[in-house]
Amino acid sequence: MTVKADPTQIDAQDRVFVLTGAGVSAESGLKTFRDQGGLWEGHRVEDVATPEAWEEDAARVWRFYSERRKGAEKAEPNAAHRALAELEAAIGDRFFLCTQNVDDLHERAGSQRLVHMHGELFVSRCEDACGRAPFADRARYATEDAIARCACGGRIRPHIVWFGEIPLEMERIEREIARSTVMLVVGTSGAVYPAANFVRWAGPQVRKYYIGPEEPVNAHAFTRLVLGNAGEVLPGLIQATGNRE
Repeated sequence: MTVKADPTQIDAQDRVFVLTGAGVSAESGLKTFRDQGGLWEGHRVEDVATPEAWEEDAARVWRFYSERRKGAEKAEPNAAHRALAELEAAIGDRFFLCTQNVDDLHERAGSQRLVHMHGELFVSRCEDACGRAPFADRARYATEDAIARCACGGRIRPHIVWFGEIPLEMERIEREIARSTVMLVVGTSGAVYPAANFVRWAGPQVRKYYIGPEEPVNAHAFTRLVLGNAGEVLPGLIQATGNRE
């Protein structure tokens, strides 16, 4: 059912799991797949966001992500990012945020207890399993020769989960879902897996709220739908007790 955005109370005993999707970043001006009719910034996903694309033309892949870095640097957190950061500040470690987005807008808004299940745009890693940890990287690479190399000799690739790869930190995400009492799903279509299953993984006792401009594919799984832009809805939707731990 669809309801008005009357306040939702987060009580002192509640543990809140938040999932955010592309709709939250879109409100800050970052484009999404669905906005492009199957294209991503004018590119087919097969050409820029798969392991096969990397093997075929690493320079093309890096040019694409270099442009995305450029765009993300210009974007600013919106009211939805700030509202979630304020909720975290209010309830402390009873809050956990999982984002499907690769930009750093949640962090720039103040969020700290979060994971990027699809990787991070401003982080890179070695293409080989040499043991080097992913590292912060804001560089832009335009040619094959410009691509940085690891000490092991492997090329440095974006720390992004491409199609066909396994999302990051799934065990931690599942643990946080299992102990949550409230789930907020914000700005995601409910069509991308495994994230679309999170609402189903949560137990029947969990209060499940969806916030976004359109009904998600998995709308029937939610306790409540609040339709509207997250930046307009979230600031007035969530009322939380302080952290009493």
